[in-house]
Amino acid sequence: MELITFILCAYGLTQILVYSDMPAIQKLRPPKESLRGYGKVFHCPMCMGFWVGVLLWGINCETELFNFGYNWMNAFILGSLSSGTSYIGNMVFG
Repeated sequence: MELITFILCAYGLTQILVYSDMPAIQKLRPPKESLRGYGKVFHCPMCMGFWVGVLLWGINCETELFNFGYNWMNAFILGSLSSGTSYIGNMVFG
């Protein structure tokens, strides 16, 4: 159940960061015209999904929704899981 909760949280946060029209989020996201370097991450659900997964792994001690061990392999695996499921969710529902 923790894994499903993690996937849904990662998908939701990725969608907000990539597609939100909120002014606060738009200020964080660079314009599409200047997509050099790390700016591409903010327009790609697969790329952003990876970093959202790593972020959620990093803050999982602050929540009771899921609890994963703190080691670099878990960070990589959860980032990859978040990336893949965010991309699939985007293709299915987007």
